[in-house]
Amino acid sequence: MRIRNRLQTGILLGMLCSTLVWFSASAVTEVEFDSVRVQINDIKLELEFAQHFEQRAQGLMFRQSLCEDCGMLFLFEPEKQASMWMKNTFIPLDVAFIDRNGVITDIKALQPHDLTSVGASGVVKYALEMNQNWFKQHGVRVGDRLLVNP
Repeated sequence: MRIRNRLQTGILLGMLCSTLVWFSASAVTEVEFDSVRVQINDIKLELEFAQHFEQRAQGLMFRQSLCEDCGMLFLFEPEKQASMWMKNTFIPLDVAFIDRNGVITDIKALQPHDLTSVGASGVVKYALEMNQNWFKQHGVRVGDRLLVNP
């Protein structure tokens, strides 16, 4: 009888945890993002813009894909030595950290589901996440400049 009760309790707890995980993921994915126009070198993009805490906290989590020239620009006010991680993120990304003058200070690779914090080398105002290798494929390098709302 005890084994049966423990088994039933375990099944119920498992179902409850699954429901909570589903509910949490559903609630998180309801965050709406602003959009922003940027230019890097001669490339003009319209990106999702994470400028508020809730938007930055969700970022690109739970997405299964990202179009070729899609990405997300994160705004940090006040500026800080920002870092990113890939919790609940399925897409391999690169992140460019950008200072207050729009200069790209770092470009770093991010791997799906990696909880390692990947940080900027100094204080930055923005972070730009794009598909992995997007910066390399478009000739964008450290030292290049990002213009917001060109």
